[in-house]
Amino acid sequence: MGRANQVILVDKRTDRRIGTEEKLKAHDKDTGRWHRAISIFVFNKKGETMLQQRDAGKYHSGRQWSNTCCSHPMPGERAITSAHRRLKEEMGFDCRMREVFDFPYEADVGHGLREREYDHIIFGNYDKDPKPNPKEVQDWKWMDMARLQKEIKKNPKNFTPWLRLMIDRVVAERRKRRQ
Repeated sequence: MGRANQVILVDKRTDRRIGTEEKLKAHDKDTGRWHRAISIFVFNKKGETMLQQRDAGKYHSGRQWSNTCCSHPMPGERAITSAHRRLKEEMGFDCRMREVFDFPYEADVGHGLREREYDHIIFGNYDKDPKPNPKEVQDWKWMDMARLQKEIKKNPKNFTPWLRLMIDRVVAERRKRRQ
């Protein structure tokens, strides 16, 4: 089994690597284990963030709107290296990025799957249109952060569980860094 189908298992409290496991097995609702993830938020000069609508064929959360890109580092790969690789693979571009914070979360994502992720939140800047991979992304758009918060509160089921859980912290971190 290739590295791309493996996730890095971690200790929930420390993000310390404790092994690897096949991706779908790590997401099993009952037996899945904590693993490392990345969530990228790309912002334009207006302060809007690029959202993607996940392709309907994704193994979970299909058709839901999410942050610019999210994935799992491969074994032996740093979170920021994974971010650059996956942003190119999913959205068709790369940009300067920096890790801003990390946090553990759990969320039921349907289809007998559950996220148990120690997520590294990464911010980047870009002002052009992406060239999304149609196998990964159904649609995309720029959205103002205040409007995004309102939309998530109004229609939570339209958005991925992890985006709903992290949006307030992302907005707070963005404000801190813009002052």
